[in-house]
Amino acid sequence: MDKEVEERLIALETALTLNEKYVEDLNAVVIEQGKKIDYLVKQNQYLLAKLEEDTVKPLSEETPPPHY
Repeated sequence: MDKEVEERLIALETALTLNEKYVEDLNAVVIEQGKKIDYLVKQNQYLLAKLEEDTVKPLSEETPPPHY
């Protein structure tokens, strides 16, 4: 095989290997971010539910205290 062709082939194989590594690393980051997003969505839903439970109702909807 021609030396120039062999060098180009080696360069392409090296670049391919590096690109595969980058894709694996990015995939790991995306998976981790997905887990964090799922956690934050659940936490947000929980907090919104708590906020709705603890919200003070308008005076017209409040039941009067027992001494009235």
